[in-house]
Amino acid sequence: MSLGVLAAGIAVLSGIGAGIGIGIATGKATEAVGRQPEASGKIQTMLILGAALSEATAIYGLIVAFMVMGK
Repeated sequence: MSLGVLAAGIAVLSGIGAGIGIGIATGKATEAVGRQPEASGKIQTMLILGAALSEATAIYGLIVAFMVMGK
């Protein structure tokens, strides 16, 4: 197995981290809305912003994997 394939596999692991992070954040946001339903608008905004930032790391990992495999 070449080192490029191994490096691409490691880069794609960032998607797992992003998925776990978004899952935890969604669970906590659901709990927060359950405790304070009147703040659901603010909580939803923060959740979407956090999910977008977390998902960006997964996309960067995918791009790096494609770049490594292209060499």
